[in-house]
Amino acid sequence: MPAPIQIYNTLTGQKEPFQPLVPGEVRIYVCGPTVYSYVHIGNARTFTSFDVIVRYLRYRGYRVHYVRNFTDVDDKIIKAAQDSGEDPIQLAARFVDAFAEDARALRLIEPDVSPRVSDHIPDIVAFIAKLLERGVAYESQGDVYFAVSKYPAYARLSRRNLDELRAGERVQPGEQKREPLDFALWKAAKPGEPAWDSPWGRGRPGWHIECSAMSMRYLGETLDIHGGGMDLLFPHHENEVAQSEAATGKPFCRYWMHCGFLDLEGAKMSKSLGNVVRLRDALQRVDPEALRCFFLSTHYRSPLAFSDKSLADAELRMEYFYETLRRVDERLGGQDVGPGPVHGQPERFLAEFEAAMDDDFNFAGALGSLSGMFAAMNELVERPPVRDRALVGRTLAQLRRQVRAVASVLGLLEDDPAAWLLRRRERAARAHGIDVARVEQLLGQRQAARAAKDFATADRLREELRALGVSVMDTPQGPVWKVSPPR
Repeated sequence: MPAPIQIYNTLTGQKEPFQPLVPGEVRIYVCGPTVYSYVHIGNARTFTSFDVIVRYLRYRGYRVHYVRNFTDVDDKIIKAAQDSGEDPIQLAARFVDAFAEDARALRLIEPDVSPRVSDHIPDIVAFIAKLLERGVAYESQGDVYFAVSKYPAYARLSRRNLDELRAGERVQPGEQKREPLDFALWKAAKPGEPAWDSPWGRGRPGWHIECSAMSMRYLGETLDIHGGGMDLLFPHHENEVAQSEAATGKPFCRYWMHCGFLDLEGAKMSKSLGNVVRLRDALQRVDPEALRCFFLSTHYRSPLAFSDKSLADAELRMEYFYETLRRVDERLGGQDVGPGPVHGQPERFLAEFEAAMDDDFNFAGALGSLSGMFAAMNELVERPPVRDRALVGRTLAQLRRQVRAVASVLGLLEDDPAAWLLRRRERAARAHGIDVARVEQLLGQRQAARAAKDFATADRLREELRALGVSVMDTPQGPVWKVSPPR
């Protein structure tokens, strides 16, 4: 039996052995997007991180119940709808569809459930009623607020100083709460805003209550893992803990996990600062798998610096991976090499991968083990350390299987190598103003010249391609070209 996964728990501030409430099962809830606009790459990093975490938990044999919500009722959505003249729910639905399109492009697996706030108003109303019944919430002129003073453990998750929080918090105009730290569970209806009936009058949910109600609806009163970006730690997750445990009297979540910030040109990405890169815009600049590779290049809890160079480095790394796979697949030729001894210890790379992921999902270490597999495969193809071709073939085949297993967890290398490399070349050509149709035309003419043994014409065409910024490598499967603009 393998050693348990170690998870850094924000609640305790240390790594702990992962022990789900029900052995063999994992209930995980991840805070999804507030759909008033397109998601940015900071959101995408968080969602990619938990995508890989869920994949690895399933790889380790757990039955994972994965829920990621959509916040489609919110102040930001109402403001965006007022600015655009749309109905708030319809605007939110449009951006839910946009997120689904972006998520498919980034190759995020579908959660088991993707609940929307607007579909769960009865659950939310029932949850608020329970809090009122327990005396930890109160009505005030159509609003309902959670009384923070009734929950003594408040700020335990974020480790904030309550006196400082009280000193820094102010009751905003229009709020009817008793204490500055109290937070809205239900907001009375205002003209032009979406509203639903409730025992306290027409209105809509506050932000925090939705995740407690929806997570418990699908995962029960105690979650195994609750995840999100570091920006949600306070007040969102802190308020979730307070209202959930006050309602049930049980621990709300066993392991809290938070992703680090994404920095853009040395500053934390922030809509208020105007330095936000939308995911769909990034996907126009870089291959989706390369963007995933970039997101996984450091530990999920660490800050990650986003730049054109970091994207270019990730794409070069993916090109190296796919080029190696193309050569290995050519070498193996799709043949079943059969059982038998292998050279060296190729299984050590898989053990290194699992050790990295077991250590609080160390993505950078996992990528390092994958890179080790590729270095070993390249050596076997280019400079075989033994003469036994069958031995080399079996070793390559084992490494290739391991690559598939690791890549399926990381969400990488899911494409046909030749197809990926062609798209990479075409994207690079367009970036350098190279006419791809012209390149293909010259390559076809050169192939015809080589077939006719007209090597002078073939050489002239090679030079013409070089003048366009394209280099050509002849392989048994035909010519392979890549962009190599003159220095």
